[in-house]
Amino acid sequence: MRCAHRRRVPLDLAREAGRRSASGLVDSTVRCQLSAHGDGEHYGLLDDDLECGTALWLRWGGTGVALVVLPDCPVSGPGPDGEGCCLFADHVERHTWEEVHPVEEVLCIG
Repeated sequence: MRCAHRRRVPLDLAREAGRRSASGLVDSTVRCQLSAHGDGEHYGLLDDDLECGTALWLRWGGTGVALVVLPDCPVSGPGPDGEGCCLFADHVERHTWEEVHPVEEVLCIG
């Protein structure tokens, strides 16, 4: 399960991220993309740079709040059509393709 921590992007960092992003636009609030964890650092994705194999992240936690550019995680899931991990290289915990997604309950009427 993914971490539930969210963080509003400070205005000065949002402006800087907008200047650094390919689209020029970033969300005002991000959610940590790592597996569920309590303390420590959290990472919210702001923008991908597919050509360079990096992404712009908002990092917050014990060391404050900062923008960081990190290389993409190179690990893919098992099998010939393995899904790539959507996190950064050397992240802790599980790869995104290993995450268990809660099943949404569907109500069928009729």
